[in-house]
Amino acid sequence: AAEDNLRRLVETVLDPLREAYGKAVTVTSGYRCKELNKAVGGVGNSQHLTGCAADITGKSKAENRVLMQLVVRLGLPFDQCIDEKGFQWVHVSVAPPQSAARRQLLRYDGRKYTAITTAEI
Repeated sequence: AAEDNLRRLVETVLDPLREAYGKAVTVTSGYRCKELNKAVGGVGNSQHLTGCAADITGKSKAENRVLMQLVVRLGLPFDQCIDEKGFQWVHVSVAPPQSAARRQLLRYDGRKYTAITTAEI
């Protein structure tokens, strides 16, 4: 199941994003087993545990902002797209199979998640 989710994430979000971006997009975290998720401080219901999420970077905060803007502008079928700690990286995910994508835009400051609008990216 995790492998199928990863394939869907790559095919529907990550590859189209990379093509539009025109440069490499580095995945810093993808699927995580429970032990790794706990070790890196991931939440217990992390989408990384099911292979539905990836943390990505374009190597700078400015480029990470561009990546998040592109995810939205391209209309990619994301479930969540999160500005992590001032664009240190971007979390992007797809919904689990048979679930509708929530298309949530969030900002995480290290303590709490806040919903944001496209204008705030």
